[in-house]
Amino acid sequence: MTDTLQPAGTTRTFDSLDPATGDVVDTHPVTDKDGVDAAVARARTAAGWWSELSFDERADVLLTWRSVITRRIAQLADLVHRETGKPHGDAQLEIVLAVDHIAWAAKHARKVLGPRRVSAGLLMANQAASVEYHPLGVVGVIGPWNYPVFTPMGSIAYALAAGNTVVFKPSEYTPGVGRWLADSLREVVHGRDVLQVVTGLGETGNALCTAAIDKLAFTGSARTGKLVMAACAENLTPVLIEAGGKDSVIVDEDADLTKAAEAALWGGMSNAGQTCIGTERVYVHEKVFDDFMGEILSQARGLRAGADPDAKIGPITMPSQLAVIRSHLEDALAKGARVALGGPDAVGDRFVQPTILTHVPEDSTAITEETFGPTLAINPVTDMDEAVRRTNATEYGLAGAVFSRANGVAIARRIRSGMTSVNSVIAFAAVPSLPFGGVGQSGFGRIHGADGLKEFTYAKAITRQRFRPVMNLTSFARDAATDGKVAQLVTLLHGGKQTLR
Repeated sequence: MTDTLQPAGTTRTFDSLDPATGDVVDTHPVTDKDGVDAAVARARTAAGWWSELSFDERADVLLTWRSVITRRIAQLADLVHRETGKPHGDAQLEIVLAVDHIAWAAKHARKVLGPRRVSAGLLMANQAASVEYHPLGVVGVIGPWNYPVFTPMGSIAYALAAGNTVVFKPSEYTPGVGRWLADSLREVVHGRDVLQVVTGLGETGNALCTAAIDKLAFTGSARTGKLVMAACAENLTPVLIEAGGKDSVIVDEDADLTKAAEAALWGGMSNAGQTCIGTERVYVHEKVFDDFMGEILSQARGLRAGADPDAKIGPITMPSQLAVIRSHLEDALAKGARVALGGPDAVGDRFVQPTILTHVPEDSTAITEETFGPTLAINPVTDMDEAVRRTNATEYGLAGAVFSRANGVAIARRIRSGMTSVNSVIAFAAVPSLPFGGVGQSGFGRIHGADGLKEFTYAKAITRQRFRPVMNLTSFARDAATDGKVAQLVTLLHGGKQTLR
């Protein structure tokens, strides 16, 4: 990606590049603050129309959009491939998952967000109580480059289904994908500004953070997330942060080692390891450690990164990450780690070949920091208590996986993370009804599922008096006798020892 300064009076532009070849994919404008503010203003106008539609009417639009994307999936997958370098099959996979999430959000918004009655309680028995969820207005979304369709769609589709309009700033590495998504929805809504895209670098993202939006959803590094929060704080704009992770796979002594190795390998190497919920650490019970290593190295045989159709792994999309990957490997080896596959020499100019280290010291950066490359650090542990302790000894808390026939769920519940899959890897991301998000330095807030729909709304509580109260508590005419009756009633209701059933 290059930023090209144009002569005065013309628009600044930047190029998106194919990371596998360095070729220019397309040229895009740098949207300045005035341009961002104008997009937000248009979104505000469109929100008046979009929010007034019924849930069913919005669902019809979103389901039509889903169909358009599905029919053009090959076209979009090719664009994702060119801008990220990932294989066509992986590009198609993320689009398939995104389409499923659009459908879920569209079909479930009314049930999750529509009016529902709640109990008013004995004290307020004369009131009918209800709660419903209203759209915030205009939502800003800053998306990542590693999954340029699936990840931002977790915010975009759910925000739209909830009745908001969206201004989307895609990564500067994948601006074409963001533009494609907005253009395809614009066809469905006949040119209305329901979803707009602003392209550019960090300054464009900052302009979106400080614009007159009602919420900002960000996916990226924890470092950038902090900058986003600081910028949004100027206007007290609420934020949703999905930051990085250092996820582990735990392998118990009774695990299916073939499946565990297959999952760990794919979780660590797919998309060249550039997955926030991917696998970077593996903790294996010492009784099956050698067998597990034999299995995963056997499965890794022939797996390689390249630009040809037979390569299963693509390039490192962000060139600066190559130095990070190399430094983590070198630090681990300097502290005593062993190379089982690949190593520092596997880091090339554009591609990184699969690398597996074992017996990696827990204080090395390969364990403590997000590597974001096709590498795995695999360590033996004496038992599952140690596996859980090491897994949780991180500032991150995004996701992970456990492989165990007997105790998988019990182990999963002990892991401090927003998501854990048992006997599979990252399965939770493909289940639209489940919330997606982390804790600690992995961020806060949730996309996907009912939580994801509510994330882009505010709760509206309504009470309606059904009949005159027996005791009017909200009046200056209330007397001492009424206060005494209230005290008696509260004592009867709450003064005795209660037994939970």
